[in-house]
Amino acid sequence: MSFSPLIRHLIDALRGLPGVGPKTAQRMALHLLERDRDVARHLAGALATAMDGVGYCSQCRTLSENDICAICADPRRDPSLLCVLQSPADVWAVEQAGGYGGKYFVLKGQLSPIDGMGPEEIGIPALLAAVERNGVAEVILATNPTVEGEATAHYIASMLKPRGIKVSRIAHGVPLGGELEYIDGGTLAHALAGRTPIV
Repeated sequence: MSFSPLIRHLIDALRGLPGVGPKTAQRMALHLLERDRDVARHLAGALATAMDGVGYCSQCRTLSENDICAICADPRRDPSLLCVLQSPADVWAVEQAGGYGGKYFVLKGQLSPIDGMGPEEIGIPALLAAVERNGVAEVILATNPTVEGEATAHYIASMLKPRGIKVSRIAHGVPLGGELEYIDGGTLAHALAGRTPIV
């Protein structure tokens, strides 16, 4: 059985969400149409409102309803400390973990020449300008521990070190509470290479 054009359009739209395959999209579409039309209308309204009302912070480039996000506007934040991340989701992850009191800069991606993502596309010139403008003393590189994330971190470090900026990288390795026998070899090798002395 083939679906009508409107139902097919809804299924295709839902498939655009991350982690949603054809069967899940079909199940979601049929559920919304059969059982939860009020929820579907509320969802459609919330999506339209968010698309119109949410933009990017002019300073850190995270998602924000205002020109300057609440984190950048907070006077208690240390402007000399800047954490560089790949996406707004990463900002929220660091904030939920707690313990970080500096500012952020969101790259909106990672270097990937194959995908056409160079320094300009992910915002490295804007990062360098923000570092200069705000008198940043240390930049913490918190890109993902992938080949592209590591390449992005190394590229940024090579641009900042000649400017006299302290550059650090977040630690990678064995998770708290993890057992060594269940850790993959790459993660364990990275943890051993990045070991720190016990004080």
